[in-house]
Amino acid sequence: MPDETQTLSPAATAIRTHSDSPAPGVPVWVLRLVVAGLVLAALNLRPAITSLGALLEEVQNGLHMSGTVAGVLTSVPPLCFAVFGLAAPRLARRFGPPAIVCAGMVAITAGLLIRPFAGGTTAFLAASALALMGIAVSNVLMPVIVKRYFPDRIGGVTGLYSMALSLGTAVAAAATVPMTQALGGSWRTGLGVWAVLAAVAVLPWLLLVRGRRADRGTRTATATATATATATATATATATGTAAGRTTQASAPRIARSRTAWALACFFGLQATGAYISMGWMPQIFRDAGVPAGTAGLLLAVTMVMGVPLAFVIPRLATRLKTQGPIVVALGLCGLTGYTGLFLAPAAGAWAWALLLGISNCSFPLALTMIGMRSRSGAGVVRLSAFAQSTGYLISIPGPLLVGVLYQHSGGWDLPLVLMAGLILPQMAVGILAGRDRTVEDEAGMRD
Repeated sequence: MPDETQTLSPAATAIRTHSDSPAPGVPVWVLRLVVAGLVLAALNLRPAITSLGALLEEVQNGLHMSGTVAGVLTSVPPLCFAVFGLAAPRLARRFGPPAIVCAGMVAITAGLLIRPFAGGTTAFLAASALALMGIAVSNVLMPVIVKRYFPDRIGGVTGLYSMALSLGTAVAAAATVPMTQALGGSWRTGLGVWAVLAAVAVLPWLLLVRGRRADRGTRTATATATATATATATATATATGTAAGRTTQASAPRIARSRTAWALACFFGLQATGAYISMGWMPQIFRDAGVPAGTAGLLLAVTMVMGVPLAFVIPRLATRLKTQGPIVVALGLCGLTGYTGLFLAPAAGAWAWALLLGISNCSFPLALTMIGMRSRSGAGVVRLSAFAQSTGYLISIPGPLLVGVLYQHSGGWDLPLVLMAGLILPQMAVGILAGRDRTVEDEAGMRD
């Protein structure tokens, strides 16, 4: 049987063979705790959003929001992810990734607890932003933690937490309306109950932070991996005998000179646009087509739950292919078919369209996997993750808002659906570019 690395692309092989492996002597309990922490954290990275999507009409009525304001509300997640995601690398250098993810889980818990008590739109947005801030920093640091603790299992572990993320998203979409009805019918209760799940996710990260003496070697290595690009380049130049002037060439802004980094950022942004439009507006699309509220929530859950099996399969497949373009195209075609179906027969084929859009939304775990594959080192993954996710979420901000504006002023879903389908085409194009077999270090003049 041939060696597995013979089936991998050069970029993937570099990940498997790079010396950027966990520090020697890492206790097994630490690795198990990291896995538990990743899964629990991932379960909480979307319920704050999809629970709101399931009850958007009730929240609009309760807080007297217009369609445009509701569009602003659905644009808040990517805005927060872009702004706060930029702070993640700096915070990780200062305190370590586990501590920042722990703080992120605390912020999610607090935001979800406060949000139901909001008396107006401004307070509701502020509480949502607090929860989304915690989601943002965790989003960026998940690939970093996987790269640090599991460099030889990037595809598998990325698939595991992507699967948990999809599961949390789907459960929140499906269960929010029934739970709201069972708990008295108040949308405030239906949104606030998700704070319990977030509180549970704090525990493993708290144990990791408190157990830093046992994990001192790994924490030190992690700090090194998340050091500034200048420090990374300086250490490398010393090790290789390169002139000190190469430090400037390898500074963090150099990543912006990589075409692959930009392609990955655009791909991330366009798939995020589709995902947040789906999470924020899909239940309303079905409800306006005559589908009952509870069924509309289940349809959104179907869309989200498709990520559970596929988020585990797609990253593994991606790491075994020379280029990821074929996966990008297949997922994009599913999205085009789903949006076309929503345009022509939203109620009659509702379950089929939800299923196809769920497959299309699995571009997210593919993007996360490509972040790990497009850089050789942990430091490179930190910079690429922050750049691709923050830039990508900035790109995704106008989408949900524009859908709300078009919906309000056109009085229907025809124009918004044409927009959604149209965005799939550039997503496929930049995804093919991002999936090419190369690394950002090669393109940006950086070195390991």
